[in-house]
Amino acid sequence: MSPSTTLCDWLLAFLPILTVLTLMLRFRWGGAEAGAAGWLIAALIAASRFGAGWRLLLYAQAKGLLLTLYVLYITWAALLFYRVTDEAGAVAAIGAFLPHITPDRGLQVLLLGWAFSSFLQGVGGFGVPIAVIAPLLVSMGFPPLAAVVIPSVGHAWAVTFGSLGTSFYALIAATGRSGEELALWSAAMLGLACLACGAGTLWAAGGWPALRAGLFPLILIWLAMAVGQFLTVINGLWSIGAMIGGLAGLAVGVMWARRGQRFNKESPDAQRAAAMPSSQALLPYVLVILVVLVAELVPPVHEFLGQVVITVEFPELTTARGWVTPAGPGRTISVFGHAGALLVYAALITFVVFHLQGHYRPGAAGRIVRSTAQKAVRSSLGVAAMVGMAVTMEHAGMTYLLAEGLVRLAGAAFPLISPFIGAIGAFMTGSNTNSNVVFGGLQQHAALLLGVSPQIILAAQTSGGAIGSLFAPAKVIVGCSTVGLGGKEGEAVGATLRYGLAIVAGMALVTGALVRFR
Repeated sequence: MSPSTTLCDWLLAFLPILTVLTLMLRFRWGGAEAGAAGWLIAALIAASRFGAGWRLLLYAQAKGLLLTLYVLYITWAALLFYRVTDEAGAVAAIGAFLPHITPDRGLQVLLLGWAFSSFLQGVGGFGVPIAVIAPLLVSMGFPPLAAVVIPSVGHAWAVTFGSLGTSFYALIAATGRSGEELALWSAAMLGLACLACGAGTLWAAGGWPALRAGLFPLILIWLAMAVGQFLTVINGLWSIGAMIGGLAGLAVGVMWARRGQRFNKESPDAQRAAAMPSSQALLPYVLVILVVLVAELVPPVHEFLGQVVITVEFPELTTARGWVTPAGPGRTISVFGHAGALLVYAALITFVVFHLQGHYRPGAAGRIVRSTAQKAVRSSLGVAAMVGMAVTMEHAGMTYLLAEGLVRLAGAAFPLISPFIGAIGAFMTGSNTNSNVVFGGLQQHAALLLGVSPQIILAAQTSGGAIGSLFAPAKVIVGCSTVGLGGKEGEAVGATLRYGLAIVAGMALVTGALVRFR
């Protein structure tokens, strides 16, 4: 093949991704619309240039459907669980309690903007941390722009194992690797990012003086969150990694704030601000942890829940140009043992308990279902479109060709750009989940071509994607809408972009060092 033909092929293989980028960044299309356009262009190019016949394309879409269902199962369940807790006032109760623990502004920022936002990312995600925390910070006297930037930066490190592990499960599905392979390096890199995110919240609150004054509690809370998430995920409990990390950070932060004081269960101000005690508001999250632990670590329960599995075998698929996708099963889905199912169980138990305690107003069940559906449908369409584009490109050999071109261009420096690829994916789609779906296969191919550890490169992909999501316009707009910054989203995106790029650059240096010395 001549160099000109190779360049032409590479550009055509890149065109679906370029289409998505252009439509979302230049024309402000949503992920669903831009993803559908990229999907269509990928299919047309795969058929006309890369020799993908109708049979291959149909099988690829069938595989994509399984992968989509696998990811959306937990997406919908996570949203349902969040709505069940939020409708009862549990989130508001915790949020109202934290500011009254300490008068120290820096510590308030660490507790609310970093630890609590990380915890909220663990159980909800989808912009929830920013939407909940930003108004609380404004009510405490923080400027609106700072109120948006602080939780945007603070929660980002928890995105991969947040939303009950949605992004991590997407990485597993997109690369075909096991969670056990990917968990250690992903958790280690995100643990380092956690420290940078905490420091970023202090800097956004008050610059160098705030960072210097809050350095000691910053280190304490960081160790609690990073170690808590690391130990959780390396033991296979990926869906509660960020939640455990956030809870550990909150516990250590509260103990530090209360040092030398007699701990009162609730201040009078906090009692008036919330409909339930904060200790009771933690019940749903305790239930999630218990459900996951029992389902994963008690063999009889694990085996019982894993009896019904959706699995489809696919034949070997070959393009006219000789690219072969081996025969094998698509993404298997355990109907009753999937992380999404476990979340549904916890949500149902929580609803029953809170209903019996009288925490729901009439019609709560209908509001919860409608709100879950409204929030999930659009994001689900975006995930489905991105997955369709990704599997089409993978089966046509386009992803491999892109990886080969990037390796030739960057050479040994590729690990340094790996986190930035993940960040670009999250920025353009508003989701680390989508970034992992679109670029996970490409990063894996690039690592194999370079002869470096795929686990480290994929950890860089999802770490970069997690941090990239903090300056994604879709998320920033959510925060701006809650603090009266409508029409000034550009200023907020610019502010978060500076923090995000600095942290991603740090991740790039870490990735380069790990690849070199491992």
